[in-house]
Amino acid sequence: MRIVFMGTPEFSVPVLEALVKEGHDIAGVVTQPDKPRGRGKAVLMPPVKEKALEYGIKVYQPVKVREPEFIQVLKGLEPDIMVVVAFGQILPGTVLEIPPLGCVNIHASLLPKYRGAAPIQWAIIDGEKETGVTTMMMDEGLDTGDMLLKTVVPVAEDETGDSLHDKLSAAGAGLIIETLRRIEDGTIVRIPQTEEGTCYAKMLKKTMGDMDWTMEAEALERLVRGLNSWPGTYTGWNGKTLKIWKAQALSCEYDGVCGEVVHVDKDRILVKTGKGTLSLLELQPEGKKRMDASAFLRGYPVKAHTVFAVKTE
Repeated sequence: MRIVFMGTPEFSVPVLEALVKEGHDIAGVVTQPDKPRGRGKAVLMPPVKEKALEYGIKVYQPVKVREPEFIQVLKGLEPDIMVVVAFGQILPGTVLEIPPLGCVNIHASLLPKYRGAAPIQWAIIDGEKETGVTTMMMDEGLDTGDMLLKTVVPVAEDETGDSLHDKLSAAGAGLIIETLRRIEDGTIVRIPQTEEGTCYAKMLKKTMGDMDWTMEAEALERLVRGLNSWPGTYTGWNGKTLKIWKAQALSCEYDGVCGEVVHVDKDRILVKTGKGTLSLLELQPEGKKRMDASAFLRGYPVKAHTVFAVKTE
């Protein structure tokens, strides 16, 4: 099939690779504009653009895909279908109606659950045992189009946002190939979404990582994993930011206030929470590299009864 591919971040790259490997005719790749990133604010290409250029595919980077001039460009590409994954812009009806076979989106959840911007991270934060990928026909709603195919991916006990991201990206690459085969041979079945069991996976913000020690230890441990590696979790300590990269929830209870260090040994720091105790196993002081708790304690002694900053709104 002749395909226009729309995607931007690393999550989209395996899908583009799979489409090329399958032998589809990629008429063009649409991605977000280059942006300054990092401390040096160097202007970098989106990962999808880098991959497309490796393949010699024409790349388009409209500031707004809905602009009439760009819609004419898309029409001129004459795609049979569009494949969209983590593109970063909402497609208007004037774009959705261009390809005769429609626009297929790859969404990183088992729809209709976790519609929205951050389904990968919220599945971990909410304690889901499994998640997955859904292909769907796009409409003008937010992840509300008819479902096509699904694949289930278990969520491991030590799953992080990064590790689940990679699993779902690979799963999506395989699922889109099967989806396109079935669309092409006419055997695909469109399943309308219901509103039952839906929830919204809201966009992640840096402030979400500010540890609220009044929460239960199990919920905080999931937060640490879900927000790893971005935006990450942190707390205040000695007037600076202390990042928390790895933790373990314990059921034991100690006297003290939430956020208080109740016990320290050579390789962990135990902190009282609203319910249970959180063992801090990997940390990163402000301006320093991340390290396990034993290395951290050798350079930064933490005494019992220290109180980490409690989140304030």
